[in-house]
Amino acid sequence: MSTYPLRVPPSARVPPSPRGPVLRSYPNTSPPPSSSRGHGSASSPNVLIPRLREAIHSLDSKMASLMLARRDLESRLEQAVRLQSPVLRLPSELLASIFIIGVLGESGPDDGGDGASSEGAPEDGNATIMLGTLMLVSRYWLEVALSTPELWARISVSPHESLEKARRKLNRSKSCPLDVSINFEPRTEYISTVMEQVVHSMDLFRPATWRIRSFRLSVPNRPQAHAVLSRCQEDAPMLEVLSIRIYHAMQDDNYSIAPLPLFNGHTPRLRSCSLTSFNFGWNVRLVCRLRVLKLGGYFNAHTPSTNTLLGILRECPQLEELALRNLSDVDCAPCFSSDEYDLPPLAKIVHLPRLKKASFYYAGVALTQQLMAQFTFPSLESLELSYLENVTPILQLVYTQALTRLPLRRLRIESCLFSELKFLNLLRRLPSLVTLELADTEDATCGLLRGLSSSQPWVCPKLETLVLDGCTTVDWDSLRTFIESRLPANSHAYPRFQSAQAFRSSAHVVTSASTAAAAHARSRSHPSTHPTVFLGPLRLRAIDVTRCNQISKEMVQWLRMYVAEVKCERAKGVWGEPMP
Repeated sequence: MSTYPLRVPPSARVPPSPRGPVLRSYPNTSPPPSSSRGHGSASSPNVLIPRLREAIHSLDSKMASLMLARRDLESRLEQAVRLQSPVLRLPSELLASIFIIGVLGESGPDDGGDGASSEGAPEDGNATIMLGTLMLVSRYWLEVALSTPELWARISVSPHESLEKARRKLNRSKSCPLDVSINFEPRTEYISTVMEQVVHSMDLFRPATWRIRSFRLSVPNRPQAHAVLSRCQEDAPMLEVLSIRIYHAMQDDNYSIAPLPLFNGHTPRLRSCSLTSFNFGWNVRLVCRLRVLKLGGYFNAHTPSTNTLLGILRECPQLEELALRNLSDVDCAPCFSSDEYDLPPLAKIVHLPRLKKASFYYAGVALTQQLMAQFTFPSLESLELSYLENVTPILQLVYTQALTRLPLRRLRIESCLFSELKFLNLLRRLPSLVTLELADTEDATCGLLRGLSSSQPWVCPKLETLVLDGCTTVDWDSLRTFIESRLPANSHAYPRFQSAQAFRSSAHVVTSASTAAAAHARSRSHPSTHPTVFLGPLRLRAIDVTRCNQISKEMVQWLRMYVAEVKCERAKGVWGEPMP
């Protein structure tokens, strides 16, 4: 640190001594005059030392005050420079919108979906950590976060989220639409206190029922669910998503009748409904005008009949997603393996023009067949058939729909039996298929892959992803023939790719916008007289040969030369080690 020179008045200066070095004096440090040189020399140092020390202390005090003033100026300068930052000059409204996007995601508040991964969506741990981090940046950011109701609209009560925290969020959310979640898994360490906590939670949310946008309830048994739902008697004009999940509902026969009507029967905006083991008497008023319907966990006497499900579907003409999981066939015929089966007469055909995704997981093959035979699905893009025994009649129904219009892009069959010939005939009618997933299917043999390799005409030319999880009946020669048939016509001109990264770098060609625009302009100015000819299928992008023990490591290395993404995992033993 630089110091300033100290000016000394002439009266305080000491003349240089002829016998020694020059002594530079400071204020009030000049020695007193003495009459005798020898006598005064003895007392002069005793007087000079305290004054020198006092002068040094004075300078130290001035330096300290200057350092303090410097730190104050530096702090003010840093604050002035910080105020010039564009982030701190953002309006509070814009900063609040950035917080909402960063904490809640690009979709902002809950968008109404209720997928399998959204059971705990209202209270994401990463979102909570990010919100706490934003509040620690500055006092301004803290004030903006506290005054943004959307950031506190996702409220969850669980063993890890206390009622006090939920009450604090409820107060900060003001009048913003709420996404409420009451989630208690069936664990023994807190099973005795679940009833009390869920009742107190619903008592907390009950006055704000009018602004609940999504309500998710997950409890171990039916008595706890009924204790919560019996308090849902107020109107819910903003409710869009309803999810009720009961983990164990096999022995609660005394609670088989639900406390209806829920929310006083006033849910005009309800669009997504997911019910698991919750017996609501199949009241159509609760599940009408839906876009997403998921039902699961109904067995024996609680299983809905085919006419009941068709009646519900008839009240949902705008349905986009249908999922039936864990249903038993009580009013249907027993399981069958032949293709000929006389279905009982049902109601008239139900038209579902917007249905894009359908999933049937252990829903009973007869029940599934009767449903799909009684409704049309011209816009279906994803179909899942799992644990349905022989699905050949169902595939025949899909084939019938594909004769007119069926833009199916994803097809998954897991642990089912089917006729390979009829399945191949169906694939010939699905030119838009992009993903084909076969898991634990013994009927997927070399004949299926040879059919996919045939070019008279090409079967599923847009296929990019093939999953053969646990399909041990597929031999290597047919798989290799299928991969080679999907290669470009001039693939011999390119070197063998030694890694997936090299394949990705060569497969993706980036073209600038100006070049693409110029090429488009030239094509419009000089239209070609020859129509565009489709030379062949697309190159396979991903393949999954997990638990395919017949595929060796050398074969997997060969696959990685021609396929960008290859997933392989050998079957594991009892202790988790890979099988030989």
